Amino acid sequence: MSVKTEEKRDNNSTEKKSRLWAYKKLGFSKPETAEIVNTLNQLLANYHVHYQKLRNYHWNVKGPDFFDIHEKFEEQYNQAKLNIDDIAERIRVFGYTPMSTLKEYLENSEIKETGSDMDGMSMVREILSDFEILLSYMVNVADAAIDVGDVGTENMINAFVEEMEKSHWMFTAFASKD
Repeated sequence: MSVKTEEKRDNNSTEKKSRLWAYKKLGFSKPETAEIVNTLNQLLANYHVHYQKLRNYHWNVKGPDFFDIHEKFEEQYNQAKLNIDDIAERIRVFGYTPMSTLKEYLENSEIKETGSDMDGMSMVREILSDFEILLSYMVNVADAAIDVGDVGTENMINAFVEEMEKSHWMFTAFASKD
């Protein structure tokens, strides 16, 4: 276990305080990982509904932007599928069972299903809204990981955030031509 020293200001004085850094090479206890797993499961539920929405839109988009966004929706659901697998496997690393039923996903997701009777731009705007929700859940996971020194989960989520922020920018740029 490593020890990290940080300075803390208290009543106009500076005192050095040692803080035990919790990173222990998978030596986390169940109580230490409970909040991480909870936030990972929330992210997992939202990601699954988002993933299915992307497939719905990929299959059912029509109109003048079909060729542009049909392919982009496919790229997005392929990436979502990989991220979903990484999230579920990270939960297993901690010895927990990830949510795994559609019922659980729908009950625990802030992202909601939509129908397929939408124009392409409405679909893009819906995906942009999903990105914002997913990013907020990613921040929750990262915060929980940082609190116990879980570098593995933090790094995984940081990669997801970087990718999703780029996608958000691209979809926003596409939607602005409307």
